[in-house]
Amino acid sequence: MAKEINSIGVLTSGGDAPGMNAAIRAVVRAGNHYGKRVFGIYEGYQGLIENQILELNARSVKGILNRGGTILKSSRSEEFKTKEGRKRAYENLQAHGIDALVLIGGNGTFTGGMYFSEEFDFPLMGLPGTIDNDLAGTDFTIGFDTACNVVIECVDRIRDTAESHNRLFLVEVMGRDSGFIGLRAGVASGAVDVIFPEEENPMIDLFAELERGASNNKTNRIILVSEGNKMGSIQEIAAAVKERYPQWESKITILGHLQRGGSPTCTDRVLASRLGVAAIESLLDGRRGEAIGIVNNQLAYMPFEEAIRSKAKLDMELNRILKILAS
Repeated sequence: MAKEINSIGVLTSGGDAPGMNAAIRAVVRAGNHYGKRVFGIYEGYQGLIENQILELNARSVKGILNRGGTILKSSRSEEFKTKEGRKRAYENLQAHGIDALVLIGGNGTFTGGMYFSEEFDFPLMGLPGTIDNDLAGTDFTIGFDTACNVVIECVDRIRDTAESHNRLFLVEVMGRDSGFIGLRAGVASGAVDVIFPEEENPMIDLFAELERGASNNKTNRIILVSEGNKMGSIQEIAAAVKERYPQWESKITILGHLQRGGSPTCTDRVLASRLGVAAIESLLDGRRGEAIGIVNNQLAYMPFEEAIRSKAKLDMELNRILKILAS
């Protein structure tokens, strides 16, 4: 018979994402709602090893719904990848009387949680928190919508200059090895093309899109370049374009970590709140070892092993739409 859960820990791990604080708030307040103690674990898995654990309550998480980043802070722990490190983490949980954990993070977070759960038969639930949106089992991850909106706002501003000077701008966006941010923001910002990792994107295709725009008297051109694409760095792509079209003045903008910061959008706040409450209720219902997401506006569960092995698939229909609208 499963042990009764009376105390629950929550941590954030890996890269921060807007909406993580909303998820922490939801976990704490939902836990208290059901009469459970909730403990915040600071600095991710490393903090769990170093016993950076503090009890939280409803007042501890007031005023954080609109804040970016994570009040629990985050880190990547090499020590947690070892059995010795995970054993120390387990002993600290036992010392605090913590019966279950809610993990907020991405693939690496779920991988660590899977090993920990298997080794110590410990109840865990995972919430997908990453701007990259590259996790299977959910339509959107916490932070993705905010990151896309940041890109759109920046591109809208860049377009003002592009139109004023008839310039070509290449804008690099994040996403690691996935093109979700680039493609979605590209459609929403009216980019002439998006270069993303899921496609080979031969340079000749990029040239064709630029020439198509020129033939239609397009006075400015915005190209979004996802990091991790197969064509090379944004500097290499800009150099190739300059060599082919020396008459065009081109500029490079790298948005970088702007996309990870800032106040989360309504979409991310609601998503994080739904998932945070679901994590508590799922643990109390006896579920464990699963990532929780939203698919077709309904809660969806996927075992950690499957979530780690699988990868979210990019909607290539958006690329077709972008090509139609970019003329």
